[in-house]
Amino acid sequence: MNFSWQLLVDLGIIGSALLLATLLRSRIRFLQRYLIPNALTAGFILFPLYNWLFPHLNMGTENLQNIVFHFLNLSFIAMTLRSSPRKRRSSRDVFATSTMVLSQYVIQSFLGTILTILMIKTFLPNLFPGFGLFATLGFSLGPGQAFAIGTGWEAMGFADLGSVGLTFGALGFIWACFGGIFLVNYGIRKGWISHAELTRFNEVNLKSGVLRRGEAGTASQVQNITNPEAIDPISFTAALVFFTYLLTYLLLMGLTSLLDKIGPGAVKLGTNLWGIMFIFCGLTAMAVKAVISALRLDYVIDNQRLTRLSGFSVDFMVTSAISAISSAVIAHYWLPIVIIAGLVGLTTTFTHIWLSSRVFQDHVFFRAVLIYGTATGTLPTGLALLRIIDPYLETPASRDFMLSAGLTFLAAVPILLTANLPAMGALQGTLRPTYQVLGLYTVYLILCATAYICLSGRRRFKAYSMMWFQRGEG
Repeated sequence: MNFSWQLLVDLGIIGSALLLATLLRSRIRFLQRYLIPNALTAGFILFPLYNWLFPHLNMGTENLQNIVFHFLNLSFIAMTLRSSPRKRRSSRDVFATSTMVLSQYVIQSFLGTILTILMIKTFLPNLFPGFGLFATLGFSLGPGQAFAIGTGWEAMGFADLGSVGLTFGALGFIWACFGGIFLVNYGIRKGWISHAELTRFNEVNLKSGVLRRGEAGTASQVQNITNPEAIDPISFTAALVFFTYLLTYLLLMGLTSLLDKIGPGAVKLGTNLWGIMFIFCGLTAMAVKAVISALRLDYVIDNQRLTRLSGFSVDFMVTSAISAISSAVIAHYWLPIVIIAGLVGLTTTFTHIWLSSRVFQDHVFFRAVLIYGTATGTLPTGLALLRIIDPYLETPASRDFMLSAGLTFLAAVPILLTANLPAMGALQGTLRPTYQVLGLYTVYLILCATAYICLSGRRRFKAYSMMWFQRGEG
């Protein structure tokens, strides 16, 4: 039979690695102690296979790259389509959460760009000027976004940057897991959270990742919004996601066609837009959700199944992303990768803890842990860290984070839309566009600092030499 099997073979390999990673997580204390996501373990299992074994079997990483690109977009749509909680606890908490997330985007972008310029001016004159932005793309946004924009730069003539993006994404996960677990344990020892709130810290199924025989999981009531006889609820939800993806594709096709008629420069811009398709996926999903709400049909939006579809996409996307990393690219770029990932990781850890302890008014450590996990890994990583100290997600930390996601996304769009400026400057042999985006990051830093001053009040510079501002709360 002449059916195409390669994509399904790759999906089967990824699925097998995820199953093996789940088994290893349930047996190995090291993986349990640091809450290593199964997708991360699966990716590192497949990394040597796709680099050194599978090429001899005529198996490349093209399908893995396709999985990363498309599953990233699908996860963005699924997350954005979810309806927001109707009961808003406090607009201040939402704004504070958005400020803390955005501040890490900006700090990472600013520091990464500064380090890149310094390396270009000293010992790495041929380094790609947008290299430092991988700090934000790989850490705060994740391997999918880093790969998408990296491959967009490859289309402009800069080789191997997609794999560099995947590498930064993997390093971000490592910072999230090891740094996050250290942060939780350090915070407990220092009394940043009361021991009374840690009743399930050592619960087995949280660390092993699977339930034991006869053990009941977290109560979760899923209400069907369709009759399974007509269409299965998961099919309906998936259809809504794929419909939104189709609309996004048609939107970008239309934009590309319009730009093709303008001129060569516009054609290049149209090509670059596909590298940030996930932004358009989010915007299209917002529009679809707005139309559904306007028609008073928002009851058909199934948040729990959308969350599961998003989680499925992220697990397969992360595994594919790490598997597709090229060892040759790591060997070529190891020095700037180590410098930027190391310094940005340390800066993220210290600045975020210092700022969060002074901005938030309640459940401070819960909020700080969640945002740290997302600022270095992805939202699932942040939630995994939060579940150590808030196993049922009963604090408002996760809810406020979800409510802030739309505002944070819109505020970060200019950072992503200007990501191609350093590349355009490099094509012309000038660093001027790189300095221009550095100026944009400086403006963002000033805005975030202003928001911090407004939110922190009298605590803004209190005990400034201490990383954590201690208050008399549990």
